Amino acid sequence: MSIPSLRERVASEFPVALLPLWAVALLLPFGRSAELGVLLCLAGCLMLLRDPVRRASLRGHWPLFVALWTCYAGAAAISALDSVNPDKSWGTVLGALRLLPLGIYALLVATAPARQHALRNGIAVVVVFWLLDAWVQAATGWSLGGAPEAERLSGLFGSENLKLGPVLATLSPFLLVAAQRRWGLRGLIAAFVLVLVPVLLAGSRASWFAFGLVALVMLWTQTRRPLRFAAALALLTAGFAAAVVVAAHRSTAFDARIQRTLQALSGSEANVDFALAGRARIWQTSVAMIQAHPVNGVGVRGFRYAYAEYATPGDAFVQPDGSGAAHAHQWVLEVLSETGAIGLLLWLTGIAAAVRAWFRASAVQREAAFAPALALVAMTFPLNTHLAFYSAWWGLLFWWLIAQYCAALAGDAETPDHA
Repeated sequence: MSIPSLRERVASEFPVALLPLWAVALLLPFGRSAELGVLLCLAGCLMLLRDPVRRASLRGHWPLFVALWTCYAGAAAISALDSVNPDKSWGTVLGALRLLPLGIYALLVATAPARQHALRNGIAVVVVFWLLDAWVQAATGWSLGGAPEAERLSGLFGSENLKLGPVLATLSPFLLVAAQRRWGLRGLIAAFVLVLVPVLLAGSRASWFAFGLVALVMLWTQTRRPLRFAAALALLTAGFAAAVVVAAHRSTAFDARIQRTLQALSGSEANVDFALAGRARIWQTSVAMIQAHPVNGVGVRGFRYAYAEYATPGDAFVQPDGSGAAHAHQWVLEVLSETGAIGLLLWLTGIAAAVRAWFRASAVQREAAFAPALALVAMTFPLNTHLAFYSAWWGLLFWWLIAQYCAALAGDAETPDHA
């Protein structure tokens, strides 16, 4: 292959215009550094929107993203009116403005089928890099992020930032979809195993559940028939059980997480709370907040500042300075306790709009949007525990996925993105 043709192929498969969106993924392990991707998207918007043709290309494409953002930011703004900590709440509302360029930029540069394909593949490459680093850490105790945390695999994220499990589970659809479309069932199985072990050893039980949900959906896309699905599910369950047994045998930390989880089966309140790492107490306190502030909550990001007032006596999460647990650890309770019934109604309106857009899209558009859509389902499935969706870092990941989802649904309705 000649040098010019090689350059052309690289340019077509990894367009420079997608770098701001890829930058968010690349910088996720480094905390707030991922905001650089947002800044690049903002700069890109300012440059591209000077072109009348680019501005015209947004016509009819922006309403879904802006509507979803309005529901999210609107819930925060209404809750801030009488927040327990107005500075924190209004700061969060203002911070939500930075999320708009993510969606606008994605709609400007990532709606073409080839760009959609390249964007997803680039994310899959990033996930593979994290996974290889995690496998090395599991085998040797060494990682580019340093030594693992005492009880969990931490990978490139580091032992002070235990988010490897949640991020791998959330972004796993990008790798699984890419492997399935490139190599079929064999590729899907290989990708599943590649993700499974690091997710298990990362020790986040919410991530185990989220990845299990992703695996079920991917299994259905491969089988499409109830009997074939049931047979494949039996094999998947057996493989998962074998992986758990091996991991528990090889890792005392993982075995401890399993034993802690099994404590919930005893049925006693104390054991259930222990198995849930104290989340039962947090949820109980969040319910008390909801009862006291049913309309618009205690204020977005005000959970920790209101916690002590509603906690039961002796709650270990209450700190000497009067603060408490940072958030509700479950997004429905987070939204209800911090933004109230108004906030939840706005969130449900946004979810309904996103689902409606999915069913109104063509089969080609749904195929393009499948990976970010499944990632969002894994991230927000209500029967699980969650990180805080109004926090800067997790909120950014959430809206980065929404931006991709909206861009995919705004793409060509007839041309396959892998054509």
